[in-house]
Amino acid sequence: MKRLFTTLLLLQLIAFQGFAQLENGLLYVNPELGKDSNSGQQDQPLRSLFEAARRINTSEGEGAVTVFLSEGMYALDTTVRFEPTKWKFTRENRLTIRAEILPDDPNWDQGKMPVLISTMPFKNIPDDRLGGASNGIQIETSHVTIQGLRVLGSPVHERPKEGLVIRNYPIIREGRDLDDLRVTQCLFLGDIHAAPNHLPVLASGQGVVVDHCVFYGVKDAVVFWFSDRPSENSAMHHNLIVNIYGAAVWTWSLAEDFKFYNNVVADAEAFWILNKDEKSSFNLENSLVVGYNQLVNKGGGPAGLGEPADPAKLKFAENVIIQKEGSLKIVTDPTSKHYMHIAPGTLGSELGAGLFY
Repeated sequence: MKRLFTTLLLLQLIAFQGFAQLENGLLYVNPELGKDSNSGQQDQPLRSLFEAARRINTSEGEGAVTVFLSEGMYALDTTVRFEPTKWKFTRENRLTIRAEILPDDPNWDQGKMPVLISTMPFKNIPDDRLGGASNGIQIETSHVTIQGLRVLGSPVHERPKEGLVIRNYPIIREGRDLDDLRVTQCLFLGDIHAAPNHLPVLASGQGVVVDHCVFYGVKDAVVFWFSDRPSENSAMHHNLIVNIYGAAVWTWSLAEDFKFYNNVVADAEAFWILNKDEKSSFNLENSLVVGYNQLVNKGGGPAGLGEPADPAKLKFAENVIIQKEGSLKIVTDPTSKHYMHIAPGTLGSELGAGLFY
């Protein structure tokens, strides 16, 4: 009897700890003022995003959970993996990982964005023959939003020698049967020499939506990766993709219901990469592509952009502008609200691409 009582008490304690970890469905993270031993509430924030993920992954229950990241520097020295097995999310009650202050808030400025940078070893992929890769935030659950983050690359040499490619994947989802991932109002910055940002969003599965993001100086912007079946309910809209040395969008796994509208792509090595079988066609609406070397390729991978594909696989509406030559006027004043955006009143600004809803 005593043993039974002790066991029940232990189970109650574990259940209580799981509930306490996600009190009110809110967790706050502050890399300067927080401690990972804190409660995670607003007056006692955690220090690391890794600890927030650990608490979510070990909790049991259901309902919305929001992780608020304060402004500051988040150096990810290991993959932050969200993979709860006993907590249930839905489309309405989802997991949200977001900045405390978002771009449309009147008190927002560029300095309010949480800054994520990868400092981890490139050993995430076993037996990798291209030199290694690292995953930043890894989402292995359905019904997730990532919002309002400033995401840098990794301070390494991306191509140290012939045949090697060192890759950083800041946001990745590998689960082929997962659904409903939204990445919104995030700023992805890279520099090919100082901090390559190889591929900001790499996502398998269904329902991947990337909107109101800015990609500047990265290699590839978004790859719709693998799925058990053609990926439905996916979209890219209101994104600004500028000065990239790879391709803007890779539609390897997508079904033909993919929605692409109000995007602006400029100064890109390649615009679009199809799956090597070229089975699917895609409709594009109300977008601008200006300044590119290759329009549509197929196949490819980390070490290359594939080979020329049938351009008829992309069906351009009349309101899509394609110009092989040209460039945009980007605001470079760091004190401006429009920093890293198209200058108001210039080519492409009318499409509303960028961080602001």
